[in-house]
Amino acid sequence: MERTRWIFAGQLGEQFDDGGRMLLVEAKSVLARAPIHRAKAHLILSAMRHRAAELGDRVEYHRVEKYGDVVAGRDDLEVIDPTSYGARAYVRRIGASILPSRGFVSSEGEFAAWAANRGGKRILLEDFYREVRVRTGVLMDGEGPAGGQWNYDHDNRQSPPKGAVSLGLPDPWWPEEDEIDAEVRRDLDRWQADGDIHLVGDDGPRRFAATGAEAELALRDFVESRLNDFGPFEDATLTGDWTMAHSLLSAPMNLGLIDPRHVIDTVEAEYRAGRAPIASVEGIIRQIAGWRDYVWHLYWHLGEDYSTSNNALAATTPLPREFLELDGEAIEARCLSHSIGGVREHGWAHHIQRLMVIGNWALQRGYDPKQLNDWFVGMFVDGTPWVMPANVIGMSQHADGGIVATKPYAAGGAYIKKMSDYCGGCRFKPTVRLGPDACPFTAGYWAFLDRVEPKLRGNHRMAQPLAGLRRLADREAVVLQEAERQGF
Repeated sequence: MERTRWIFAGQLGEQFDDGGRMLLVEAKSVLARAPIHRAKAHLILSAMRHRAAELGDRVEYHRVEKYGDVVAGRDDLEVIDPTSYGARAYVRRIGASILPSRGFVSSEGEFAAWAANRGGKRILLEDFYREVRVRTGVLMDGEGPAGGQWNYDHDNRQSPPKGAVSLGLPDPWWPEEDEIDAEVRRDLDRWQADGDIHLVGDDGPRRFAATGAEAELALRDFVESRLNDFGPFEDATLTGDWTMAHSLLSAPMNLGLIDPRHVIDTVEAEYRAGRAPIASVEGIIRQIAGWRDYVWHLYWHLGEDYSTSNNALAATTPLPREFLELDGEAIEARCLSHSIGGVREHGWAHHIQRLMVIGNWALQRGYDPKQLNDWFVGMFVDGTPWVMPANVIGMSQHADGGIVATKPYAAGGAYIKKMSDYCGGCRFKPTVRLGPDACPFTAGYWAFLDRVEPKLRGNHRMAQPLAGLRRLADREAVVLQEAERQGF
């Protein structure tokens, strides 16, 4: 029997197409499960409809309420193992033929074999990343790493240029919307008006690739105009430059539109040709072959209940309205206001805004980690059920007690001042922890340590910060101030 391959929204590129019959199902119920950023909903639908147009007569394309309206009772379906627990359970329940997952540098089998041979040692990113480099030969010179170092993080932590409002790089390549995008916009407007879906965030021109051809153009533009500056400034933020030197490829990669190994090979070729510095090239390769693959494999390795059963710091505060409605204008702290406002405008923020501004704030204030994880999935164009748990539950909120990160990523206003231009125009002072001008990040840092001290006392990496807390003369006053803080 000839099988029809059912491809999901994360499997829209050529690497998921072996030439046979295809099935795409646009199920409105998927968008209706929870609030979703309008830019994300638009990108998903645009990518699916563009893929259907590319496949032509080879594809069945259905627009329905739920998957079962199309796939129930069919015995001809095969699927490349999808990217969430829910989808994997569903395709097995309907009896589809299952093929191994694709779209990552390392396979699930390779990761499982590596993890099984650890001999009880922790599943550390650095060890995994080096194993991938050795096994694949990526950025290797013989048996050693290219350039003589595995890790160039030390070179990739520069503050933004003083007095600059942007990095001064050319504007990124932007896609041109077409009639498919116009149709998507009309459908989203109608569904929102009818109450079928709950959209959050601004409508605006689509900024992320929705086809393989567009993703290739975005990659080439990154290589030509921003790769060289990516490394040194990958952690820096400027209020007048929302993209900085980032590639904007996470969303098309997560949609399956571009093979991550192709991205890696492309940037490595720039280094080999002498056109890009090793620190920038290693930095982007670490993000893809290292971190992206790592969180994908941890999603399966840590289990389906990882995001619901971990709350090591007993964080239970509900997300505030300003987060849920992406109302950055209602937030006084300039760093948080700009970051939340940027998510509202673009459905995207770079990793330091996510981790050290939004995530740091949520960690300090004890926001519920599961609710925060779901918020990141829904509000970011590259948010998927597999990508966020290790990032949010583990890395950002330390809710897993140290499985992913050995210590909480908490910091005061000094870090934000060093890595951005936020503090210059803010009414709060990063060096002040008490009084009307007290920075809510600086004061919040000490209040956070006070709250979690009993749980972190045995963590040797927290010994110095906790010792500083115990020496804090105004500790009680700071804790009381932050407990009573109304606005931020």
